[in-house]
Amino acid sequence: MENEEILQDLEVTIRMDDEDEAEREQRLQRKKRIEEMKRRKYRAQLMQRCVTVVTAVLLLAVGVGTGVLIRTGLRQTAEAPDKLEKNFHGGIQGILQGGDFGELKDTQDNSGIVAEGQSQERPEQPEPQLSSPAFEASSTSITAGFDEEIVSEYGVLIDVTDQTVLAEKGYKNQISPASMTKILTVLTAAEALGITDGTEDVLNDTFTMTIEITDYCYINDCSIAGFSVGEEISVRDLFYGTILPSGADAAVGLATYVSGSHEVFMELMNEKLRALGISDSTHFTNCVGLYDENHYSTVYDIAIILKAASENSFCREVLSAHTYNTSPTEQHTEGILLSNWFLRRIEDRDTHGEVICGKTGYVTQSRSCAASLAVDVNGREYLCVTAGSSSSWQCIYDQHRLYEKYLPVAE
Repeated sequence: MENEEILQDLEVTIRMDDEDEAEREQRLQRKKRIEEMKRRKYRAQLMQRCVTVVTAVLLLAVGVGTGVLIRTGLRQTAEAPDKLEKNFHGGIQGILQGGDFGELKDTQDNSGIVAEGQSQERPEQPEPQLSSPAFEASSTSITAGFDEEIVSEYGVLIDVTDQTVLAEKGYKNQISPASMTKILTVLTAAEALGITDGTEDVLNDTFTMTIEITDYCYINDCSIAGFSVGEEISVRDLFYGTILPSGADAAVGLATYVSGSHEVFMELMNEKLRALGISDSTHFTNCVGLYDENHYSTVYDIAIILKAASENSFCREVLSAHTYNTSPTEQHTEGILLSNWFLRRIEDRDTHGEVICGKTGYVTQSRSCAASLAVDVNGREYLCVTAGSSSSWQCIYDQHRLYEKYLPVAE
């Protein structure tokens, strides 16, 4: 009997060792995969830089060549005006058929030169129409600049009721919006799912977190909510996970749940920018806020996006939550406690009102930034967006000073 117990203990030990070895092997393979994806990302970025440099060189060469062509034509015109018509057709076509510009021949033949007797009129192409902005705010004669004590490089404070800009600094200059992008992520998702007040059944549906999403977060060094691979997460938790801890895992999970893929969801986000009337100055390439030269906005446009999000009751609820505990799952039996540290840190400061909604962001190119909505003692709403601050705390100081200066004091 004793020998049998020893054998059973030995079998259990061997099985546990095998399981530990399998887990170690799984972690090793995942690490190798992530490192390989990082190498691919680096090579792609390097290739993009090379293409940019080569394109710039080619454009410079074309410019120089065009300048030579123009100077030659002008000189020939001055020397022999009576040969202008002959030289134009003969000289230009000769250059297009050979020499430095030979590769342009087909393009010119197909789109630029019309055979004799054919109409030169082309059917008019309708220009893309922008929607009228859902909300606009204008600067006035009393719009102020930022004081020297404000560190943020860009910013705007808007009186929503009067639709006026109270103070600004480069408020329509292009910036990288960082995780302020996620304000539009939750708004787009809410509208796509028909969510308005938070009572919709779809919020209780679940999404299974995938290894592709978690790898995406690790590779790009994103902030995360902390969901695990294979975890069944409620759609409601994805919304809160996107905003409070600025979780990229939650944001991409939400995008994938709504559209089937991150890429298709981006089409919805950019369509929403067009509906808001700001697609000429804002364009997004990802729902997280990762830096990309084609991912850009302005602090003014972010204010417009926050205004739209605040008009959706559920989005406003998510953006105003200071803390939230996700539903218990097999991986997190007590759920995950999420916090909006911007709101928790600014709530103790005298802003002459109350900061209701808030979303921060940070990438190297934009430094610390934040978007917030506040209500003064009279119930009037204000939008404040700043970017280019030196730290997350300084970003809070900047917004506090703006609110403190421009919001009315209670009588």
